[in-house]
Amino acid sequence: MKKYFDQLRPLERRLVIGVGVVLLIALNWAFVWPHFSEWSKDTVRYEDAQRKLKLYQTAIAQKPELEKAVQKYESEGQFVALEDQAINFMRTISTQASQSGFGIENYSRTTMQTNQFFVEQFQTITVHATEVQLVDFLYKLGSGGSMVRVSDLELQPDPPRQHLAANIKLVASYQKNPKAPAAPAAPAKTNSTAKAK
Repeated sequence: MKKYFDQLRPLERRLVIGVGVVLLIALNWAFVWPHFSEWSKDTVRYEDAQRKLKLYQTAIAQKPELEKAVQKYESEGQFVALEDQAINFMRTISTQASQSGFGIENYSRTTMQTNQFFVEQFQTITVHATEVQLVDFLYKLGSGGSMVRVSDLELQPDPPRQHLAANIKLVASYQKNPKAPAAPAAPAKTNSTAKAK
């Protein structure tokens, strides 16, 4: 190629170089320049990948803490057999109401909902009580180990304005069936017992 180029006259050399430059510009215009916009897209994709990587690494670093929290939630709450939960819930409510000095006028039907750790029982009650009795009832119900909390509360004074009429939706959380402990492994046969047979 160099030998051929050396044989050309100066005007022909300029023409070959000019054609080569034009050809190089045409090839760049056709194949390289359209892909410049992809550089910014690739940069955005790279930054997104870096953000996801940091997010995943943060989540992986939190794994031991999350496992401890899961174990804590699995062990919380009292275990009551599923068939006894509704009765236990009503008994807890009525016992606390009588200790606070009032009776429950109406119980609604108990409904149930489950999540990963707990079986939740829902109960709506209607009560007629003084302000002190109602506060005492709600405080003691939430402060005990019963895992009962108030989900919804509607208050209004009764007509003589001596007591409060309240509709209270209560939720009790009961631990799901605990995992059965793993069965002990059968003892391995040793050589001495195998030879004896």
